[in-house]
Amino acid sequence: MASKPKALLEELTHPGPHTVLHGNLALAGLPGVVFTPAQGLGLPAVAFGHGWLQPPGRYLGLLRHLASWGIVAAAPATQRGPLPSHRIFAADLSTTLDLVTSVRLGPGAISVDPRRLGLAGHSTGGGAAVLAAASGNPPVQAVATFAAAQTIPTATEAARKLTVPGLHLAAEGDLVAPAAGNAEAIAKSWGGPVQLRILGKASHLAVTEGSHWSQRLLHGKPHFGTQRLVRGLFTAFFLTHLAGVEKYHPLLGSGVKRAAIEFDPSLEAA
Repeated sequence: MASKPKALLEELTHPGPHTVLHGNLALAGLPGVVFTPAQGLGLPAVAFGHGWLQPPGRYLGLLRHLASWGIVAAAPATQRGPLPSHRIFAADLSTTLDLVTSVRLGPGAISVDPRRLGLAGHSTGGGAAVLAAASGNPPVQAVATFAAAQTIPTATEAARKLTVPGLHLAAEGDLVAPAAGNAEAIAKSWGGPVQLRILGKASHLAVTEGSHWSQRLLHGKPHFGTQRLVRGLFTAFFLTHLAGVEKYHPLLGSGVKRAAIEFDPSLEAA
């Protein structure tokens, strides 16, 4: 019998079966962090873009979680100033994917399949992930964001070029990047399969971990319940679309508590 979406989500909010290794992207020429399963050949990989003013260190739990489920997860630590270049940040995300597919990871029993790449991000990092995906270099197979913010050039226009699956999670209480002009606009411009969910009791910084001085400037704070939801939904999305795992597909088509589906053309057509 197929598992119910609630049970699938509960499973994916816990760490996966893989032992996780932690490395430094700077050794390959780009500041940042990378998490990998201890072993595995032809693995999927995701490059993650941090939010405005945020260091990658505020997402280590999410990156480690993806790696525990067999997905190489890396985040560049670039464009962290108050006036970041979104174009350069998008290029850095693309470079991150190039690095994890071409350099040695861990002791040698780890490799990434260049046909199984994805992008993700928070806030401006989410918008930059859309820009990077639209560049097509390297080609990616899936994009996921949390509280995505608009960029220059706009992520909304870039989304029109994308035919790969997209998952966009917006925070119900986001005063920095409200869903209507950001995640919703991006989702409704998406050229391929797409889903927008609104996460209840969540703020702009809910997905971040620990404390940081930027909380004095930005509305919101870390929220463990939101972090669990994002980890579970991102993991289901990337396992389905990058690793070809069909088990978690029912979760992607169902609303769950505090993560209602706001927009999904495939469900409306059905």
